[in-house]
Amino acid sequence: MERRGLTIVHTGDGKGKTTAALGLAIRAFGAGLKVLILQFIKGKRHSGELKALEILGIEVRQLGLGFITKENFAEQKKSARTAFESAREEILSGTWDLIILDEINYAVKFGLLSAEEILELIKIRPPQMHLVFTGRDALAELIDKADLVTEMKLIKHPFQSGIAAQAGIEF
Repeated sequence: MERRGLTIVHTGDGKGKTTAALGLAIRAFGAGLKVLILQFIKGKRHSGELKALEILGIEVRQLGLGFITKENFAEQKKSARTAFESAREEILSGTWDLIILDEINYAVKFGLLSAEEILELIKIRPPQMHLVFTGRDALAELIDKADLVTEMKLIKHPFQSGIAAQAGIEF
């Protein structure tokens, strides 16, 4: 059976968009697919999931600078441009079966990348490649073009009760 690549979007204001994408990466890797994860906003930081992915041999590239502020906006825009060019190059390479573009929706939301640019990534995707877009506020055009869209909805979060981020849960 020939594989048909899917465009997948994880969006919404609830927790779990990246976690769902990483679970998909593990599933795909276990099925023998070649997986690449490109993180657009997250900066160089250590987390439980990154350690586990490294042990498994799943490649993750943290290309972002962390939180976006007025003071670092120009640097963030340059970083997002570099991440986009890397994504474009890797998609065109045909090396990967699944590429996750983690937090790319934020890059568009905050004006670091244009809608046209991320929609171009769908157009250039080889037909057998799966492409995953994560982050809040996914573009309506992206949702329309996607094969699978999941919206995570926030109901309740421990931070609302003053509970700090927990290792193994948030990072």
